[in-house]
This record gives sequence, structure tokens and C-alpha cells, in this order.
Amino acid sequence: MKRVILLGSTGSIGTQALQVIAHHPTRFTVEALAGGRNVDLLCAQVARFGVRCVAVADADAAATVRQRLPRDVEVLAGAGGVVELASRPTDVVLNGIVGSVGLRPTLAALRAGSVVALANKESLIVGGRLVLDAARSDQIVPVDSEHSALAQAMRAGRVDEIARMIVTASGGPFRGRATEDLADVTVDQALAHPTWSMGQVITVNSASLANKGLEVIETHLLFSVPYERIEVVVHPQSIVHSMVEFCDGAVVAALSPPDMRLPIQMALTWPDRLADAPATMDWTATHDLRFEPLDRAAFPMVDLAVAAGLAAGTAPAAYNAANEEAVAGFLQGRARFVDIPRVVEAVLEQHDNTPVAGIDDVLAAEQRARAHARRVVVARQEVT
Repeated sequence: MKRVILLGSTGSIGTQALQVIAHHPTRFTVEALAGGRNVDLLCAQVARFGVRCVAVADADAAATVRQRLPRDVEVLAGAGGVVELASRPTDVVLNGIVGSVGLRPTLAALRAGSVVALANKESLIVGGRLVLDAARSDQIVPVDSEHSALAQAMRAGRVDEIARMIVTASGGPFRGRATEDLADVTVDQALAHPTWSMGQVITVNSASLANKGLEVIETHLLFSVPYERIEVVVHPQSIVHSMVEFCDGAVVAALSPPDMRLPIQMALTWPDRLADAPATMDWTATHDLRFEPLDRAAFPMVDLAVAAGLAAGTAPAAYNAANEEAVAGFLQGRARFVDIPRVVEAVLEQHDNTPVAGIDDVLAAEQRARAHARRVVVARQEVT
């Protein structure tokens, strides 16, 4: 039986991971959970899975959780509590935290020797070499459907036989719109993703294609493929999750329904497969699989991410931090959707890029980028 510590258990990835685990009670046991402010759901999860230890990132919520759970359940409070939980030896730590706050828990889990099922792509992107140097070659397993697909496709050949990696993008709710058509889109429109059900930040990132930019950096770091051999194509049906083209022209793709439980289950059991699939394709039906070029003018976040990735150092951390601040401004009504890439570009243009020697370098760069991004959001708000 595989022991699992789940970080971000009340979020989209976390709740779906628990569905997978509940479906295989003889294969997994949940040792601990970490959540944020959703006290009701977190307490219900603790009771449902018989968890004896829980970490609550929000200190006020942690006090409420302590009052509601039995005394024999250990409750850790604050960001430090989440890191402490991640550092406890187990078989798999699934990091489903959203944002760069997942970096410290990722590093803690790797240093403890656990396999990290990584849904928190931001920790790898902002941590870069810090994360890779802390990990064994087989210690990080991707949860994103795109990188799960690439990892599975790579089984068909050697690394030195790879010609290109093709990362697919649904195109989000604004696929086909020109830049001038994006000026007045609303938060509700940005959150209406056509194929995936995700949290607010990830859904907005998908709408702007910032998420795809992050995934390009993640592809480079996970598979050591140069940026010039990573391509993004739009695939609205979200059935082909990514492809590897080998040097002889053969293309190996991973196809499945757009259901995150599939790559989550794959990550929990990697490199083995479970016989029971959470969802399967109906091959008796007609399927239309279309592929379109990325409109880089309307959606510049991918090119901005590639530029940050090529610069390396603290530039990817600045890209991510600026995007998080711009998205927060958009969700709060302080910025327009089209301001998101403009804020990120302004931050990157003035970013003082430095090598990453330790986590303090990352955190300092993030702090500067966030402060700059907030100033740009205010300035653009005053203009409009």
C-alpha cells in the first residue's frame, strides 16, 4: 500500500486526487493533508480518510480546525506547518498547491526522499536548478496532463532520438479572438473554460495562455529539451495531451478524455499503471481532432515565458510573480485581461536578472517583481 501526503487537498487537484485514492482503498493510504481556508471541506476530508495529521496554511483557519477535529489529530499551522508536513518521509507527496508558495514544500519533500507528484509547476519553474539539484532522476513525477503525456510518449524512444516536443493547448475561452477583441472581457468570461474544471488562478492562466508558457518552461526543465525544440499548438478538443516527434518522423501522442484524474492516477503509480481507468474514450463515436497554430500576437504570454526561460536565473521567478499579481488585479477588478501580459512584459524589461544560488535569491526576486507588478497595475488603472 502506497503512503500519500497530499498538499492542497481542498483545491481542484487535491479533491480529484482523493477521488482516485478513494477508488483504490487497497492501493493507497492518506497519511496527511494540507489545506488553506476551506475548513469545512478539510475537516470532512480528515474524517473521510482517517487522517491523523493535517497542516493548515491559514493561521486563523488552523485555529478553527483544531477546535473541530478530535484531539488525537495533529494540526500544524501556517506555511511552516505545510513545509514540516512535506518533510515527513512517505512514499509520495502530491503537491497540488497553487503558486510559488509551493516551492518550500517541494524542496522539503525532495530532501526527505519522497517521490514528488508535482502539480505545483510554479515551484519547479521559480526554483529551477534548486529543485532539480535536490531531486534524484526518478523523484519528480509530473501531474499536468501535458507533461504526463510527454513522459509516457518518451517511453517509445531514447532522449537522443527526440526531434521535438509538442505541447498542446486548448486555446481557452478566447481562442480565435484578436487582440482588440480581448479589451473588455469579463472575469466570468475568463473563468468559463471550455474543457477543464480548475481553480480561478489556473483558469485565468489558461485563458491568457500564461499556463502554457509555464508549461513550456516546465517541459524544458523536466526533460532537458532545448526551447527551440518545444512547440505549442492549439488543440481545442483537449484529447491529445501532448506529443513527442522522434528523429525518424514518428510522432507518439497520449490521448484520453480531458479528465485530470487520469494523469493524477498515473503520477501516483508511476511507472506502473492501475487496471481501472477513471475515464475512457468512446471510440465508437466520431471524434474531430483539430490542430491550429498559436496566435502569438493575441496571446503573447508564451513568448514572454520562453524569453524568461532562456534568460534563466531569477527571470522565470519574475515572470511567475508578475503574472500572479496581474491575475490577482484582474480577478479583483483592478486590471483588464489585456493588462496581464503588459504587466508581465513591463516587469521583465526592468528585471535585474541574477543567478540562483539559494532560495533567498528566488524569494528576493519574487518580492521585487511583485512590488513592480503592483505599481504597474496601479499605473494602468489610473490611465484607463
